[in-house]
Amino acid sequence: MELVKSMIGPVTVVRVQIHHLDASNVEQFKSAITPAVEKESQVVLDLAALDFVDSSGLGAFLSCMRKVHAQGGEVKLANLSKPVRTLFELVRMHRIVEIFNSTNEAVHSFQ
Repeated sequence: MELVKSMIGPVTVVRVQIHHLDASNVEQFKSAITPAVEKESQVVLDLAALDFVDSSGLGAFLSCMRKVHAQGGEVKLANLSKPVRTLFELVRMHRIVEIFNSTNEAVHSFQ
C-alpha cells in the first residue's frame, strides 16, 4: 500500500496512491494510514488517484478520521474523483468531513 506523506507548513498531506479501496485491500490501507496520521492534528488526504471506494473503504476513512479527532485534530479530503465524491455525498459523509477541489484549498482552510 503506497501512501506519500509530506508537510505543507504545519499540515500533513497524505497522498493515497491506489485506484481502488475495497474489501480486498482495506486492511492494508488501515495499516498504512494509521502511522501516517498518528500524532498529527491537521491532515489532508489527497485522493486524486482513487477511482473506486466501497463501504469497507468508507469505514476505513471514518476510522482514520476518528483517530485524528481523538487527538484533537481534523481531517480534510481533497481531489476526489467524480465517482468517489458522488459516493461521499450519497452517504452524506460530506457533512462530517470537508471536501476540497484541491490540496492547496484544503491546506489553506486550516488557517
